Amino acid sequence: MVNNQKRLTAVFAALADPTRRRILVRLANGEEDAVTRLAKPFRISLPAISRHLRVLESARLIDRRRAGRVHLIRARAEGLQPARDWIAQCAAGWEFSFDALDGLLKKELGKEKEDEVRGIHRR
Repeated sequence: MVNNQKRLTAVFAALADPTRRRILVRLANGEEDAVTRLAKPFRISLPAISRHLRVLESARLIDRRRAGRVHLIRARAEGLQPARDWIAQCAAGWEFSFDALDGLLKKELGKEKEDEVRGIHRR
């Protein structure tokens, strides 16, 4: 459980930064790309890009391999699974809560209509 929490925190921390999200979008095609090519559209230094890549790598959102002096980066779709699972769990709880609230509201509306028919006014 603690390890899952650490992974989930790492994934959300990595995704919190807009530059890292843009890097992941660029890698979304599933192909590898060299660090220097990934860095081109960004107005930050190559060392800054490398720091962002290390954060993504430690969150298991990307894989890195070397081909000679070139570092090739690929997105890991399965790296998002902890975030997907957490969001799905929250959404299921929210849906349950909204369904329960909907039931209570319908019940209250039904009581009000019954009271109107009987001529009783609630305040």
